This record gives sequence, C-alpha cells and structure tokens, in this order.
Amino acid sequence: MFRSVPAALAALAVFAAPAGAATPDPKQGDGGVSDFYLWNEPLTDRPGAMLRTEPLPEKLTLASAGRALRILHTTTDGLDGQGRTYVSGALFLPKGEPPAGGWPLLAWAHGTVGVADVCAPSWAGRSQRDVTYLNHWLDQGYAVVASDYQGLGVPGGHPYLATRPAAYSVLDSIRAVQGEKLGVSKKVVLIGQSQGGGAAFATAGYAKTYAPELDVRGTVATGTPYFSPEVQARLLAARPKDEFAPTLGYTLLMLYLVRQMDPSVRFEDLLTDAGLRVTEAGASECINAIFERTAAEKLTFNSTFRSDPTDLLTRAYGLMGYPTLKIDHPVFMGTGGKDEDVPQPMQEALVRDACAAGARIEWRLYPELDHSGAVNGSRQDSTPFVRRAFAGEGIEGNCAETPRR
Repeated sequence: MFRSVPAALAALAVFAAPAGAATPDPKQGDGGVSDFYLWNEPLTDRPGAMLRTEPLPEKLTLASAGRALRILHTTTDGLDGQGRTYVSGALFLPKGEPPAGGWPLLAWAHGTVGVADVCAPSWAGRSQRDVTYLNHWLDQGYAVVASDYQGLGVPGGHPYLATRPAAYSVLDSIRAVQGEKLGVSKKVVLIGQSQGGGAAFATAGYAKTYAPELDVRGTVATGTPYFSPEVQARLLAARPKDEFAPTLGYTLLMLYLVRQMDPSVRFEDLLTDAGLRVTEAGASECINAIFERTAAEKLTFNSTFRSDPTDLLTRAYGLMGYPTLKIDHPVFMGTGGKDEDVPQPMQEALVRDACAAGARIEWRLYPELDHSGAVNGSRQDSTPFVRRAFAGEGIEGNCAETPRR
C-alpha cells in the first residue's frame, strides 16, 4: 500500500508559508481575478467557515441550476497541514424547492485546469464536458459544490496534483455550504475526474481523520491517477526521451509544485529555453494553452530539460499519494480503455491495490472511451451507484472481477 504522503509532507513543512499569510506572487500564477478572491481580514481558526458568497455571473452558471453562487471559505493549508488559509469555489442548486432535509450534496473535484488564478473554474468557467456532466447531476436533484482547490483563484501557489491540499479544500467546501442556510443536506457523495479523480479518492481517505463529522456516503472517480512507487518506476522507465509527448504539459505544471517544495529551484537552471518559455506561460495561461505551446515548440523530454529532473519529480510524486487505500465507503471507478493521459494500467493498479487493501470498489472499464470520454460515458453506471449510495444500500463492488497481476 502506498503511504508516503505524511512523510513527504512533513519534509515540506519547512517551506510552508505562515497561516493565512499567502502573498500574491505573479510567478506562482497569482492575479488577474476580482477582489472577491482576496481576503484581508483575520481568519477564524475554524476550517470550513464561509467568508463570503456572491451570485455567479450568468455566463458561469449551469443551465440546470436554479441558483449558483461563488463561495470563499477557510481551510487548512494542505502543504503543512496546520496553517489556516482560504479557498474559492462554487455552489449550484437544482431548480425548484429542496426536499425535506435539503438537496443531497455532491462535492465535485475538477480535472487539470492549470496553476494560474485565472484558471480557477469559478472564475474561468468549465469545459463543455464538465458542464454536461454537472448539469446531469443537477437534473437528478443533487446540489453540487465545486472547489477551485488551494491556490487557484486565491493568493498562493496551487500545489498541482498534491492530494492533501485538494482533499482539505473539498472537505472544507462541504463544511462551508452545509454550515449555511442554503438548502443542502448533510449527506454527501464525492465525484471527480483526472486530477479531481485523485482529489476525490484522497478526500475519501482523509475524511474520517480531518472531517469525521461529515456523512460521506460514496465516491465516484474517473481517470484517476496513482503514483505508487511501482507506478512511478514504470512511468520513468517508459518515458520517451526524444519523441513529442502530448502529456508533457502536465509535467511542466508539476514543476510549480516542485518549486513550492523547494523555493531554491530555478526554472532557468532546470529547463532549456524552449521548456522555460512554455513552463513560465503557466503562470498566466491555462492548460489548453500550455498544451498548444508544448505542441508548437515540438517539445520532447530531452529538448525540455537541461538536466535530468527525475529526483525532483520523484519528490513531487511523494505528495501525490493517498493516505489510505482502504476507503470505508463504496467507491465507483471508471476507466477509459483509450485513456492516454492516465493510462489504463495505472488506473488498474489503483483498483487492484485498493481492493487488496479491503476497499469496496465498483470498477467499470469503457474500452472505446478516452480520458475525457469516460466522464460522461460512465454516467449510465455511476448514476445508479450514486442513488444507491445516498440511500445507504449495501454496495459490495466487484473486486473479485478486477484485474490481477
């Protein structure tokens, strides 16, 4: 079982900023958003306290939402695990009157958008894929709270792919909306894709220790990464050195996490001129632009780096693991057979190891779907799963049918 997260975070603690004292830094992607995202007052000691809300602009709302709010709330800095900071996000409520007890709540964890503040979904909006997906859940009668994650929208670097900061952000977004009179229930199911699939799975693992009062009924994760030591070794060995790799943009965004771990890391020492141009663009541009720049530069691993970054990236991988694989509620996992962003073997390894740890996993493989297609393509199976999870029905999963080594 992969349990290196606490040790990696303990090593990082010496680099963490003081509680609530994040100073905007354009080199880390800060700026370009409205004053809503900047909180200058003292922060309460309580994580998950709502600081402010405002209606989402019409262009950012969802067609199936009866009400849509931008939210700002406190959370615990997931890098040092102690300091207080704050996070933005959004809340979408279905149309009509809530049922007795409130709208059952889904906590949505989004996929990679970038590391710049302007990429935060509550500011920049969402892909058509995600709009379709979230509208589906609203149509089913579920409210959706959608965290931007630590450092997106708000001051401070976004610790891209680090699971504890994302998990704390998601859990405190739940606390924040449940603590207000917004018509949401105490029951919640976690849902996420790609970076958000990892965030959802990590949130499930951290829930009992960080937010034991929450009634988390289940988790739905698609395209979920898994950076176990074994998988890391395979990734590094299989990486093409002199071929253009479309997913290299993800690695370049990881460098921002590397620099948060060790501020002495200088991009200009690590990267070639071409690699530096693309990576520095991440401070103001979002993921699609980064992919376009990567393709335009025809970047390969060797043409991106001046020196081998394996040791630095391995340190970052240490923050991308899960606190436990034995989740105490049922988990639905959907995998696209043509996923090139988070390859099927990586996802299968997570399913296999989680099943071995005693988790109840319902795993579905969609052979003809890619990374993005698995999101809405899995709804036929995830929708009844979510309904059963909220109802408290026994879901034993299909671990007996999952891949073996």
